[in-house]
Amino acid sequence: MTAMDTTRVTRTRVAAAAVTLAEAGIGSPRVDAELLAAHVLGIPRTRLVLAPDLDDEASRRLDELVERRAAREPLQHLVGSAVLGPVAVAVGPGVFVPRPETELLLTEGVANLRGTAAPVVVDLCTGSGALALALAVARPDATVWAVEADPAALAWAGRNLAGSAVRLVEGDVTVAETLAELDGAADLVVANPPYVPADTPVSAEVAHDPARAVFAGADGLDVIRPLAGTAARLLRPGGRVVVEHDESHAAEVLDLLGAAGFTGLGTRLDLAGRPRVAVGTRA
Repeated sequence: MTAMDTTRVTRTRVAAAAVTLAEAGIGSPRVDAELLAAHVLGIPRTRLVLAPDLDDEASRRLDELVERRAAREPLQHLVGSAVLGPVAVAVGPGVFVPRPETELLLTEGVANLRGTAAPVVVDLCTGSGALALALAVARPDATVWAVEADPAALAWAGRNLAGSAVRLVEGDVTVAETLAELDGAADLVVANPPYVPADTPVSAEVAHDPARAVFAGADGLDVIRPLAGTAARLLRPGGRVVVEHDESHAAEVLDLLGAAGFTGLGTRLDLAGRPRVAVGTRA
């Protein structure tokens, strides 16, 4: 069998996997099938067109992964990593998987650091540490702190931030004493806290995330309420806050930030035109 023939066989197997995933209701079946095949082969997805055929063991592994993905296990759990901007971090059971929506949080965070030399940045509810690490890569001159309370998530963050300059701290963002040594010193506070109202139906993939990282009380604001005050305490006058929230919470989050002393309030829309990020300036 020639190299071209084996490539055709691989393409056929990927196409069949994509059909299986489409029939299971996966939103991006071809992309997921290609990523799973590339993972099995240990190559980047971009090199899949040049890949050799899958041997029997690789075929078995691909079939198993496709079956698990069809059962709505998160793709990131299956391949063991998630991408946020310039970084990839390890993820799995016990930690929230970074979503594409958080790219907006990263973009806004970087934009709000323009013109600030050697900034101090705090990432509240860091989870896997992806956002903190992406900010540290985008701004190597920054001192980045990452705060997380959940022990399982803290372990994942420790793994992902090992060897980086990010300073990981165990702490509850709803507690007034958390990171008190930075009071009034931060130039930027970013946060992707839990914000889904309790009992809200979520996708099968989100259901694999820890409930504590997804849900936040009856109205979904149990963490953002105290977090607004924490951010205000940590920031210097003129410092900026950037917070991801549920699309239904835009007005409420701006009210909470305003009550905490923020001015210059605004909402940023995601690629689908939904209000997902609130910004403000510490007065």
